Amino acid sequence: MITIKEANTKSLLKEYVKFPFSLYKNNKYWVPPIISEELETFDKTKNPAFTNADAKFYLAYKDNKIVGRIAAIINWDEVNNQGKKKTRFGWFDTIDDIEVTKALLEKVYEFGRENNLEHAEGPMGFSNLDKVGVLTEGFDELGTMITWYNFPYYKEHFEKLGFKVEKEYVENKFPFENVKPEFFLKVNDLVIRRYQLKPLNFKTTKEVMPHVDKMFDLFNESYASLSSFVAINDIQKEYFKKKYISFINPEYIKFVEDKDHNIVAFSIVMPSFSKALQEIKGKLFPFGFLKLLKAKNHSKDMIFYLIGVHPEYQSKGVTAIIFNEYYKTFTEKGIKMCYRTPELVDNTAIHNLWKHFDPVIHKRRCTYLKELH
Repeated sequence: MITIKEANTKSLLKEYVKFPFSLYKNNKYWVPPIISEELETFDKTKNPAFTNADAKFYLAYKDNKIVGRIAAIINWDEVNNQGKKKTRFGWFDTIDDIEVTKALLEKVYEFGRENNLEHAEGPMGFSNLDKVGVLTEGFDELGTMITWYNFPYYKEHFEKLGFKVEKEYVENKFPFENVKPEFFLKVNDLVIRRYQLKPLNFKTTKEVMPHVDKMFDLFNESYASLSSFVAINDIQKEYFKKKYISFINPEYIKFVEDKDHNIVAFSIVMPSFSKALQEIKGKLFPFGFLKLLKAKNHSKDMIFYLIGVHPEYQSKGVTAIIFNEYYKTFTEKGIKMCYRTPELVDNTAIHNLWKHFDPVIHKRRCTYLKELH
């Protein structure tokens, strides 16, 4: 018999966070999260996502053993401002038992119907900076700290339960040796002169911080046209500053500004923490943080996390400036491989940015949708 319990205490939330550690214990491609950070994500007193969202966290039990988990989420900005009558679900993990999946999803449907919503979509988090999608290809590729990994049967469960694919994402990779500067060097010089632009590079996190609010404003503006985009508010900006910016080597953050010191483009690249995270098994202490620090400063694999260009500059070659700056930094650091985070299949503009580097699709993922009525 399957029973569902809401994880509404600190001890149950810890069980919720730790369940995937047992599920993927012997899987060499799964990358564990940092347990303390996951707990903070679900803490309504610490995560500003709860200022405009509600969430419930559920555990599934069979024979008194945890066999699955799921989060049911309502982003009220999305519901009220965009008119999308949607309940999200995320942080979904389960054993290969479709009855467990069904029982967990029933709690999501129930949460949605209680709030007069019309459909459920997931896996996805609170915002566009959270993880997204069920992995459908690339099960033998190492995961990252900013994506979910899952077994192949997840896809089968959703399809058997009547879900339809809503959004499709691809992840690409290419060796740094594929990057030929002749593709962007001339454009870089031309664009800088024509539009009076200047690249901004940084050596310390302290130098980056005064620009971060402007960067998030530009993020909101440059991504506004994408489906399911929900803007980041001022409270969330402060939270993401602490959560992400301190994790990133400041040399991998690039801005482009105009003559009036307005940021017109930005990019954030993260070193790969995957192997370090596997080694520390979710714990920062006593030595976990040292392994992460080593990866931050010495990893030869880079993940292009975010790139944004102001709408007025999106067809003016500004990304050539960003690529030129990364080329210099990556050459100096001896970078070997470049990876890209999940990008919507229909976001042709972003895919065209990378075409000269001969990227290879190594993972695919999607979100699934089901009507509630």
